[in-house]
Amino acid sequence: MCISCAFQFLQLMKQFSVLLFFLAFCLFNCKAPRSATGDRSPQVPFLWENANVYFLLTDRFHNGDPRNDVNFGRTGKTATLRGFMGGDIKGITKKIEEGYFGQLGITAIWFTPVVEQIHGGVDEGTGLTYGFHGYWTRDWTRLDPNFGTEQDLAELVKKAHQRGIRIILDVVINHTGPVTEQDPLWQGWARTGPQCEYKSYESTVTCTLVKNLPDIKTESNEPVDLPPFLVDKWKKEGRYEKEIAELEAFFKRTGYPRAPRYYIIKWLTDYIRKYGVDGYRCDTAKHTEESVWADLRKEADLAFAEWKKANPAEVLDNNDFYMVGEVYNYYISSGRMYDFGDRKVDFFNYGYNSLINFDLKTDAQNPSYEAIFSKYSTLLQTQLRNKSVLNYLTSHDDGGPYDKERKKAIEAGTKLLLCPGASQVYYGDETARSLVIPGAQGDATLRSFMNWDELAANTERNGQKVRDILDHWQKLGRFRRAHPAVGAGIHKMLSEKPYLFQRKYVSDTFSDIAVVGLDWPKGKKEVMVQGIFSDGTELTDYYSGQKIAVRAGKVVLDTPHTIVLLGK
Repeated sequence: MCISCAFQFLQLMKQFSVLLFFLAFCLFNCKAPRSATGDRSPQVPFLWENANVYFLLTDRFHNGDPRNDVNFGRTGKTATLRGFMGGDIKGITKKIEEGYFGQLGITAIWFTPVVEQIHGGVDEGTGLTYGFHGYWTRDWTRLDPNFGTEQDLAELVKKAHQRGIRIILDVVINHTGPVTEQDPLWQGWARTGPQCEYKSYESTVTCTLVKNLPDIKTESNEPVDLPPFLVDKWKKEGRYEKEIAELEAFFKRTGYPRAPRYYIIKWLTDYIRKYGVDGYRCDTAKHTEESVWADLRKEADLAFAEWKKANPAEVLDNNDFYMVGEVYNYYISSGRMYDFGDRKVDFFNYGYNSLINFDLKTDAQNPSYEAIFSKYSTLLQTQLRNKSVLNYLTSHDDGGPYDKERKKAIEAGTKLLLCPGASQVYYGDETARSLVIPGAQGDATLRSFMNWDELAANTERNGQKVRDILDHWQKLGRFRRAHPAVGAGIHKMLSEKPYLFQRKYVSDTFSDIAVVGLDWPKGKKEVMVQGIFSDGTELTDYYSGQKIAVRAGKVVLDTPHTIVLLGK
């Protein structure tokens, strides 16, 4: 080989080596948002305003480890649906791994609290009630063994994140669990009266929600010592010194008084710092001084930033920590304010990205999709601009859901998943899990075990097969996940009959358009998209799965469905 040729060959090899190094660097270091199925999808960012949140009772979803079903002697006779039934963290993780949430288009999972619950039960006349629901805290620093271990929680977060699914922890600051023979009062920390009357700010906040549910003195700045029973417990578990050292460091760093709320804030934010959970659903938000939530948000943001810094390879994207509040009976119609009667509070100013919206279950009774969708779009683009709401039709403690008898399961999915704002799917909404359980009293009837058996058998409910209902919710959910404009975009009706609308979302770095047709005839359909999509654009109908190109300002479909979900 001539000298000049050899020199050129060496130069080319150097350039090729640089290229290989660059490609390898990008492979291991360049990050793009993950989709809910685990794929990297740089085109579609995750927006909390468009989140599709799956809400489940940890104990009632799926039993991943039967070995942890009984703890602390919780073997007393319970009232119907008032005892532990075996659901746990491992059960949720298994369904994540099986792809159940991905197929449903879920982008975040919120599950009921998993911290250690009171050991005893409360006698309600017809039998005991145990803390299966997670809202009766005994120790904020430990998980309840009925739900699993911290290793189980770490694995759940990891598996969810690998599939682009966020994790929302349900957190309680307002109260402890009831006092029982096994569970003493948090002396000095909590009050046992008066009971709330809900007539004013004070009679909603500085009071107990119900009898024998001790109210944490969240307004107090008076220093308190740890309850003796908790000190003894930590010593028996061999972690007293560790817990005390962490508390000392926390109060030294923050300068907060050693008041009850700050202990709890420290303990709750530990789960962010350790495991990288993405958000909180804050229980009984209106029953706690709004400033407490601002303090929680401040510490949560710090913990999330520390976790991201310590775990750069696990970070999903640049989204901040998320907080949604349960301000019971907050309605989107009221804009940003909640009215206590003698005082109005804007909870959005105290750390909240979003509030749970109690309006949709009533609005959904309106047969007009347009009336619902245009109302929500207008409010979210004006009074609630840069904020959001979490819409729902069913929940664990709302005795008046939209479709309690599950006669409108298909319509419910359409109205919830296509409504502007974020959506909350309550476990079993997508499979028409019964909400009327013989013998169950009060909210227990809303909390039966997930109907996996009915799904496997493809049971028929009110003339519809369970799998057909699930298929409908899956298609709508995947469409929402693929198109942030559905929940976060501006709504515009394109035609009244047949009903056609578009959603458009535009930011500095991303834009998206979705076009939806509802109540269209089965068979051949001509959908006008002129001025929305240019000729030659290939679109997908996410309901039928067909791919079609725009021709002469329209797309022509032939499907056996009455729904059209169009997007790139």
